[in-house]
Amino acid sequence: MQHRAELVMVHGAGGGGWEWLSWRRLAVARGWPVRAPDLQPGPQGLAATGFHDYLGQVAAWRPEGPDVLVGASLGGLLALAAAAARPPRALVLVCPLPPAPWSARLPDPAPADAVRRWSRSADLAATRAAIPDADPATALLAARRWRDESGRALRQARDLHPAGPDCPVLVIAASGDRAVPSALLASWSHEVGFDLLGVPGSHVGPLLGSGADAVARLALDWIEATFSTV
Repeated sequence: MQHRAELVMVHGAGGGGWEWLSWRRLAVARGWPVRAPDLQPGPQGLAATGFHDYLGQVAAWRPEGPDVLVGASLGGLLALAAAAARPPRALVLVCPLPPAPWSARLPDPAPADAVRRWSRSADLAATRAAIPDADPATALLAARRWRDESGRALRQARDLHPAGPDCPVLVIAASGDRAVPSALLASWSHEVGFDLLGVPGSHVGPLLGSGADAVARLALDWIEATFSTV
């Protein structure tokens, strides 16, 4: 089955387009063209890279025709902001960082350091602790591919409050998410009127955990159902 929109997938902080391998495989098998690039530091260097440097990249990735935005964690907030500027046909947010004022209720404070050195500190044991629902091969892949992240972009994300996008929105919340608690995402989704899907797993589990295929299928089912009604 061929669709008239492209899926644009935006990864989270410290990650890359490789995080979407499972989702991409299933989406392509169902006839969806997919784009999942890596976010890049701005020309001024990673420490000076801000949220809007990344947002400009997401805008450049989007096709001129209709698209569906899918974002995870920091990428979810980027997708939300991009959707506010130009609404896609649908928006899927996977364990997203919520906008202000809900971001003030996140359990961890905004980072004070200029660069989060995840590429140096994320050994296999730390990755297994962060993604306990991933199989050993996926955990090893992730441990080898985490990248450093801009503390400035992460701080700026806490203050962002984009307008609500004029499109259907699905928020996916993982029950074991310690970075963005599912209760917080449920409260936000209920207040702004987004659809909510609760799934098991860790913060990155919907992308890299053993249940990633099942979550991707549910998200694609929702997207396709949305297309049949809009």
